[in-house]
Amino acid sequence: MISYKDAGVNIKEGDLLVDKIKKYTRKTKTEGVINDIGSFGALFKVLGYKNPILVSGADGAGTKISLAIRLKKYDTVGIDCVAMCVNDVLCHGAKPLFFLDYLACDKLDSDIASQLVEGVAAGCLQAGCALIGGETAEMPGVYAKGEYDLAGFCVGVVEEGEIVDGKTIRSGDVLIGIASSGVHSNGFSLVRKVVKDYTAEIDGKPLKEILLEPTKIYAPIVLELIKRYEVKGLAHITGGGLYENIPRMFNDPPLSFRLREGSYPIPPIFKYLQSLGISKEEMVRTFNMGIGMALCVSKAESASVLDTLNASGWPSYLIGEII
Repeated sequence: MISYKDAGVNIKEGDLLVDKIKKYTRKTKTEGVINDIGSFGALFKVLGYKNPILVSGADGAGTKISLAIRLKKYDTVGIDCVAMCVNDVLCHGAKPLFFLDYLACDKLDSDIASQLVEGVAAGCLQAGCALIGGETAEMPGVYAKGEYDLAGFCVGVVEEGEIVDGKTIRSGDVLIGIASSGVHSNGFSLVRKVVKDYTAEIDGKPLKEILLEPTKIYAPIVLELIKRYEVKGLAHITGGGLYENIPRMFNDPPLSFRLREGSYPIPPIFKYLQSLGISKEEMVRTFNMGIGMALCVSKAESASVLDTLNASGWPSYLIGEII
């Protein structure tokens, strides 16, 4: 008789994975979580809001996971997956509430998969949200042997009257950029095309460690800034770089912006990638170039915002103005 396992799907390995990851998900449990993973649905109670608006976002780690699998380092790319979703909902002033992940592969290895989910849980802890569910899909014939894909879904909440929507942005306001931790999670198809030697070093640090440095999760500092200042707009600097993502914070289309060239340091990894044959135009269109989150504030508050960011350990720079 032919079994499901003969077709390439091992149910027992999936059950083993659930047992392994429960210890990670329980660490992320927050006040609103009602049930544990394993149910058909995840239950969450929104607390402490008068007129809550839910803000949701879905994203993944992109092809960065292919590099993580190739280099056999599985425990950080989950942070990237969380960051890509959390940083997006954060752009509307939303506090991340909970996260669900989706892990797909050709053949499930519970040891590898649990390390990937361990990274997801670590990202949730950084973001202050709960990992309350997800899906693991073993799909032989769809994915190549040894391949994994990782995506996620985040839900955040903001008071209706406190949504960051760009409506108050005016000409003369300024743009502040918060430093990235490196390449983050965009442009890795291009990275993998041009990089041939992952044993190389940049300033004494292995290239593979630099490339797999997790995406920064900006929730802790941005939520604090929103409480203290009038943050008029926020932009998560992902694919498309500064030039394509900053306009997404504008509510009024006639607005534009001017960036100050040389206003912040470009990390060595980007200079290295450009040296491999990528044009400057392609670099700024593909990568964050050292800025992971941009925010718009009034010129009057800009010095205080910068002081708060830098004093809190988040290197930040005045990178431009609204025109």
